[in-house]
Amino acid sequence: MTTEHLGAIPIIRVAVDPGLVDDYGPEIHWALRLWFSTAGWAWAEVAPREPADLAYGVDRACFPGARLFVQARPDLWARRAELSFRRARSGDGPPCVIYDGEPEPGRVDAGPEHIVCPHDLVFDTFFVATGQMERGLPRGKHGFYDLSDYSEYRRIVLADGLVSDISRWIEKTLTELGCPSPAPRWPAGRRAALALSHDVDYPEMIRWIEPARILRRQGLAGWRPAAEVALGRHHHWHFASWMHLEQAQGARSAFYFVARQGSLFEYATGTPDTFYDIGSPAFRKLFGELRQAGFEIGLHASYRAFASPEQFAAEIGHLEAVSGGKVVGNRHHYWHMNPSDPEATLKLHETLGLDYDSSLIHNRYVGWRRGIAHPYFPFVQAERREIGTLQVPATWMDNQLFGLRGDNPGDPWELLKAVVDRAVALGGCVVVDIHDYVFDRVLFPGWAELYERLIALVAARSDFWIATPAEVAEHWRERMRKISAASQGLALGVAQRVAR
Repeated sequence: MTTEHLGAIPIIRVAVDPGLVDDYGPEIHWALRLWFSTAGWAWAEVAPREPADLAYGVDRACFPGARLFVQARPDLWARRAELSFRRARSGDGPPCVIYDGEPEPGRVDAGPEHIVCPHDLVFDTFFVATGQMERGLPRGKHGFYDLSDYSEYRRIVLADGLVSDISRWIEKTLTELGCPSPAPRWPAGRRAALALSHDVDYPEMIRWIEPARILRRQGLAGWRPAAEVALGRHHHWHFASWMHLEQAQGARSAFYFVARQGSLFEYATGTPDTFYDIGSPAFRKLFGELRQAGFEIGLHASYRAFASPEQFAAEIGHLEAVSGGKVVGNRHHYWHMNPSDPEATLKLHETLGLDYDSSLIHNRYVGWRRGIAHPYFPFVQAERREIGTLQVPATWMDNQLFGLRGDNPGDPWELLKAVVDRAVALGGCVVVDIHDYVFDRVLFPGWAELYERLIALVAARSDFWIATPAEVAEHWRERMRKISAASQGLALGVAQRVAR
């Protein structure tokens, strides 16, 4: 993937309070790098009293030459393990979070050449982007969060993309203060990206089970489709159909396959892995067809893969062996990372050498979990560092707008159009997850049609780049390398270490 479209990377001068660095340096540096690299700026760290485009500290007087001064709140950093979400706010000032017991922040103090932001946006970025805002939220089966009572959280974090919105505000403010425009985010001048993908969960129908599933899904209206299934008139092997639908719009997608074959007994006793065998002749033939047509083959890590590095590595190796090529990306089956410690699973991705993962999403809700609408290198708090496996966060899973309509009220098409428009506003990426077996327009009425309609909408626009998740990840990693190679200070991030 070429990054020639980036040209020379403009540089932002940044100053950070040395006292804050002593206590919270890795965390602050990561949040600032996230802002600048997302926007498309390289950075040069300068001393507090030197001219700076952005300064972060406790006392504004220590940074007299800063164009934008962001007020630090050491008290928030010191008690971040105790904080819980109260509410977020978007108003005349920057997007921000209000914490328990915290007074309303003051308005942004704007002058002709200098701006003082009285809210600690660096802390907000770190707190939300590392998942600490999820602390204390109720969880149900499979570790999924229940956000039924947190409508404001869902709106501002998931729908608005709070972290990316903060980054956008920083970019807009610095540009208006005379800083150079950042390098482009996406190829060919596109303002956003769409990455298409499929979780391969149920490609080989079990005919004696499926009629009951149809009746549960469609009610009594499903009696005819259920009877047709029992008579063998429907199937779930729809790979060619998906490929044709996408190729007609000039698009390609990723298919994530489970490499560990489960069983009905395991499914019934709490390990819901899929039943197919990727080593069978049918799958080997399919893999050749997918690779020849330029589609991506990724791993759908089994339900408990996160608990065993050996099992996880074996699944990657098995899929590479039978598919005849490298596997660079992963998505966990049932989104099932370690429920009590997702960072441990993220770190495991790095240990196993995956280029990217696409598992951070709220199962029941459309939007960007952790408020990030861009690929990024996650931060592992236990080791106070970012990891080398890129996270390409998923945005919409099909069932959210069909089986989980009550959690996503409103017209599904209008919801998806709003996601598309928001991605453009943020310069972000929409990652779509459609299951392999839902193409059948009788068994799953409206599912494939909504997906096709979304692709057609985006393909007709001039501001979207449509790519596979692996292509998005490759582009973003190369972009990060070029930005980091032109940067100095704020410690070394993963991309900068690689570049040097």
